[in-house]
Amino acid sequence: MAERLATNQEIRAKEVRLIGPTGDQIGVVPLKIAIDAAREADLDLVEVAPNAKPPVAKVMDYGKYQYEQERAAREARKKQKSTGQKALRLRPKTDDHDFDTKVRQARKFLTSGYSVRFQVMFRMRELRRPEMGLALLDKVVEELDDVAQVDSRTGLQGRFATMVLSPKAGAGS
Repeated sequence: MAERLATNQEIRAKEVRLIGPTGDQIGVVPLKIAIDAAREADLDLVEVAPNAKPPVAKVMDYGKYQYEQERAAREARKKQKSTGQKALRLRPKTDDHDFDTKVRQARKFLTSGYSVRFQVMFRMRELRRPEMGLALLDKVVEELDDVAQVDSRTGLQGRFATMVLSPKAGAGS
């Protein structure tokens, strides 16, 4: 949320540049006259530009202003596209059907705008044959070539071989 603006008695300047409730500039007036003008209109005096010389204060309904700011921030969050990363794990001996399921999941994530991290996990004797896992990653790239591009790809690091795919420019929603 945005920082709180000074209102009414919280304003510390001796005089302010006053803007009326309809947006018209009234001019530079002493603070007491500006507060009286706001009370007369049954509204608040809000310091909108505290660093200006003299500070700018506007006569407005501060509660309504805060509500509109929060609502605008909520709408902006709703429209914001989530660009997270999803992770999928495979093993060198992953069966064809399970592989197809993982690729289908990855395709769904990629078309939704997520990037996908594939990890091939090796156990015990599988570490002696890392080319099996790397071939599996090559097969993933081949299957998803129409919707994804390879962002990064590591060889064998510890027990994992990792690859990150991101959606192609025209493939997402």
